[in-house]
Amino acid sequence: MSRVYPFDDAATARAVIDDDGTLVEWNEGARRLLGHPAESVLGRPAAQLLAGQDAPAPPVGPRWEGTLGLRHRDGRTVPVWLLAHRRPARDGHGGNWLVVTPLADPIPPAEDDPLAAAGLIQSPCAVAVYDADLRLRRMNDAMADVVGLPEEHVRGLRLTEIGGKPQSEDLEQGMLQVLTTGSPLDVHTYMRTGGEDRAHAWLARIAPVRDAQGRVRGVCLAKHDVTENYRARQRLQLVNEASVRIGSTLDVTRTAQELADVCVPALADFVTVDLLDPQDYGGEPPARPSAPLTLRRAAHHSVLDGVPEAVTQAGSTEEYPAGSPQADSLTAGHTIIASVAAGEMRSWLTWSTARGEQVRRFGIHSSMSVPIQARGLTLGVAVFARHRRADPFTADDRLLAEEITTRAAVCIDNARRYSRERETALALQRSLLPRTLPRTAALEASSRYLPAARAGVGGDWFDVIPLSGMRVAMVVGDVVGHGVEASATMGRLRTAVRTLADIDLAPDELLTHLDDLVVRLSDESGAGAGPGEAGSPGEAGATCVYAVYDPVSRRCTVARAGHPAPVVLRPGGAPQALEVPAGPPLGLGGLPFEATEVELPEGTVLALYTDGLVWSRERDPEASREMLYEALGTYADSLDGACDRVLHTLLPPGGSADDVALLLARTQGLPATQVATWDIPADPALVAPIRKQVVEQLDAWGLSEAAFTAELVVSELVTNAIRYGSPPIRLRLIHDATTLICEVSNTSHTAPHLRRAKFFDEGGRGLLLVAQLTQRWGSRHTPEGKTIWAELPLFEQDQQGF
Repeated sequence: MSRVYPFDDAATARAVIDDDGTLVEWNEGARRLLGHPAESVLGRPAAQLLAGQDAPAPPVGPRWEGTLGLRHRDGRTVPVWLLAHRRPARDGHGGNWLVVTPLADPIPPAEDDPLAAAGLIQSPCAVAVYDADLRLRRMNDAMADVVGLPEEHVRGLRLTEIGGKPQSEDLEQGMLQVLTTGSPLDVHTYMRTGGEDRAHAWLARIAPVRDAQGRVRGVCLAKHDVTENYRARQRLQLVNEASVRIGSTLDVTRTAQELADVCVPALADFVTVDLLDPQDYGGEPPARPSAPLTLRRAAHHSVLDGVPEAVTQAGSTEEYPAGSPQADSLTAGHTIIASVAAGEMRSWLTWSTARGEQVRRFGIHSSMSVPIQARGLTLGVAVFARHRRADPFTADDRLLAEEITTRAAVCIDNARRYSRERETALALQRSLLPRTLPRTAALEASSRYLPAARAGVGGDWFDVIPLSGMRVAMVVGDVVGHGVEASATMGRLRTAVRTLADIDLAPDELLTHLDDLVVRLSDESGAGAGPGEAGSPGEAGATCVYAVYDPVSRRCTVARAGHPAPVVLRPGGAPQALEVPAGPPLGLGGLPFEATEVELPEGTVLALYTDGLVWSRERDPEASREMLYEALGTYADSLDGACDRVLHTLLPPGGSADDVALLLARTQGLPATQVATWDIPADPALVAPIRKQVVEQLDAWGLSEAAFTAELVVSELVTNAIRYGSPPIRLRLIHDATTLICEVSNTSHTAPHLRRAKFFDEGGRGLLLVAQLTQRWGSRHTPEGKTIWAELPLFEQDQQGF
């Protein structure tokens, strides 16, 4: 169906040809062109109108144009330029071709025809024409509105003289380039023109003006206002920048500062970020708080250096009553925009005298407060203010601020949750690590534990465990993973190590039992987990190094399970790694561990550490070990100072990427004068002389006050060894300033057991008596048999009652 237009349809010759070549439409313009009335051509082949020539080839595309000779009604041939459009089928009708050609107007336009001049003067596009000297010759009304001056006042001036801005110089340089090269040029500018209050983005299209001979006689400047597109791109760019810059770390304060930094000056001249304290709400931020509110200033940023100075300093808290921008937006749960011009900031100026003074001093005229909300919780509020930019906040600014704040809110909440979990894991970790290291006669020890700076708290641990016979065990381990689960696993392993150490297992045997425990923990963590879920077997894993030092023999036995080898610094020597078989990490199961025994002179420093100390992405592990050797090589006397020096040398200023546990121990030897040994024949009659020798030795040591108790303990232990053990039998006394140790060894592997004798039993009370008289007692297996030992506290002898 043809459309009806309110103008002369006959000014265009138009025809419609069906797909089979039949004319189906013929208008009055076509009749005027060729003289054929519609009734004489409709329904007939269009090819009959061709004047003595074949029909053109079918068009390839949706449009065709060309000149054809057409037969007029009076028989003459009329050459006609035709434009044909292919129209697809629609509304149940097949496709066809629309063929048109304009009919020439025999009357040329008059010189005073307004349409002749409308191309320049009445065009809605701002247009100006400059001559070869780049002086204004003509400009239309739209350009006069842009400039803010009528044409007759500025005609003959250069663009830099009309605009007077730096952007005007850029435009004039572009005009000069076009004038010189004759090639069009586009120039983008952003400036305030005429009497505009706000700056606009302009696209200036500069084209050469040529005469009839093609010579460049001037330039034409057309300016298009592209402010909306420019601001849309700016908003999109700011959102993209925010997605990259905000949330670079899992630190709440830094994330809040990144939010403020991104928005200044792109969105506001001054931004503050205040956060709620979850502890005020039971540990979790509220969904909708109520005024008054206590907020902590997390971040602020200004376009000015140091000003406007925030009334509330970063890190401090302040109470915000109803009527403040912070409290109003948080209680309302949505963004609030206010301006001084509209009188909406009056209450905001009166609630705080200091803030009101700042607003008046720096001319803050518009404010926008946006709640920081994530996952249904309200975390705080961001307040945006303008004082340098004259335009107030708009609805688009509101959408942009909410978009950026929403992205930041998720990052802040992630950082908050991570910090809470990290603090929990760190508290658990520190509670499971030894608060102080025991003071022993075997060695002096110092330790350090540092959680990872970025990956979170892990499962590194260290321990110093006193053993029987003045010996001491040192252990450093590293559990796979981070977080609360790793800390809990670490606690279980540390407890297991202490339990296994109490039964005096050799280092390689202890690691074997510990490996079995880790395998069971892996199985337990994998139980109930579906395919592909966390908790699969093998998830629990650890490395460990375990060393036992004997101050009497001055020998140290070491075994390790996939852990870095200890470093030893002998007196007068250079630091070096102990040659200890690496062994498999704990949790693989079924693989053996090997121990190495070395002699350590008195004053030797032994360093045990986790791989977080030497592992770094910035350098090779071997280079880190060399740095460790160098730091230990400068050791003087203080173990604490040596620990600090090692950490300072190897760790970056921001902290390690992994947990670090470091244990330094300086060995001490027990003088031979503090050890007495007797070989005892297997004859009960010789127990009394042995007791006498023990008393004499204690007198020689100046420990006569312990003689009575020691005599009873030695008598029971030696008697039991003669009665139930196998020769040879050996008695050894060891003492330091606070402890006396009695040891009886024999070649029997049967361990004694403490039991309560019945009323009519004649024996069985010996070990019970020993347990009551001593600080602690026990047995340990040796390659030759076993040793029964008992410790007597020397500093409590006056309280024993014997």
